[in-house]
Amino acid sequence: MTPVHRFSSGPTLNRRSLLRYSALAGAALGGTGLLAACGGDATDSSGGSTPDGSKYSKGYFKEAGFGSVELIAGGAASTSVEAGLDTGKIWLGLSAPQTTARAVLEGLPAKIVATTYQKNPFAIVSSAAKPIKTPEDMKGRKIGVQDTNQLIFHALLAANGMKSGDVTIVPAQFDPSPLANGEVDGWVSYVTNEPITLTAKGFANTHFLFADYNLPLVAETLTVKQATIDKEREKLKAFLVAEIKGWKDAVADPAESARLAVEVYGKDQKLDLAEQTKEAVAQNDLVISPDTAANGLLTMTDSLIEQNITALRSAELAITADQLFDLSVLREVYAENPGLKA
Repeated sequence: MTPVHRFSSGPTLNRRSLLRYSALAGAALGGTGLLAACGGDATDSSGGSTPDGSKYSKGYFKEAGFGSVELIAGGAASTSVEAGLDTGKIWLGLSAPQTTARAVLEGLPAKIVATTYQKNPFAIVSSAAKPIKTPEDMKGRKIGVQDTNQLIFHALLAANGMKSGDVTIVPAQFDPSPLANGEVDGWVSYVTNEPITLTAKGFANTHFLFADYNLPLVAETLTVKQATIDKEREKLKAFLVAEIKGWKDAVADPAESARLAVEVYGKDQKLDLAEQTKEAVAQNDLVISPDTAANGLLTMTDSLIEQNITALRSAELAITADQLFDLSVLREVYAENPGLKA
């Protein structure tokens, strides 16, 4: 029997994260019930799609030799990607440099081997009537910050010469209603999510990206244990080939990614197709860049890696590039499969 390969994401599978899973999973894996598990039996070997999208499949992971794949939602510290890697619960996870760096410094033998987003999606969204356009504008204002985003928010402050006392941090969840209701002045958000959903509800807003203000971290990084790189290199390369093929499809057809999120994988979420399409397009702007056009999706240049190491120091995470990143596997993938760059 082919073993199940478990993959995890940092945030839970909510409306924010569903789109990127449907974009990848719908294009690359296919099959109903994919968010729970998927394998060879769930794919349509002929490809193509049915009207409801449930058999939209390219079979990339099946081609790569993965007989069964289970997607596991992450969340609290005890169920984080890094905790799952440490216990062996997962084989590969979607995480972030600031989270993985902390775990590595605490002794976890893990590396980032690729990145989905070239530019992190974190933003401060605010009312257009009382805009917060820069970190400096946050001074003296109330900012809603979720528990899982405290680290990166404080890194934003530090990277811009500010302290926690310069703002009033209001503990928050992910529903931005407090911003719309005027309870806070700013909100930590994903640029691919809250600004779009708030606009759809009639709340005029503006935002600035963390990445544009001294915090150019990548995001949705693919992280594995060092043992996977050392002992399962060919399997990891096969996974990356399938992943790249899936993301190429998602980037090429964001409307289909959105449709899959609304009509198939997130059908019970009652999502709006127009809104999800806008989110898919916004997501693609983070996935592709001049560097990925030259080097391929999921890659990082040496310059971008160094920018991330510098940014991590703002979060008081003193780590070296060699400790945190290993892009050698991905480089081998593109060397062996030059057509993937097209």
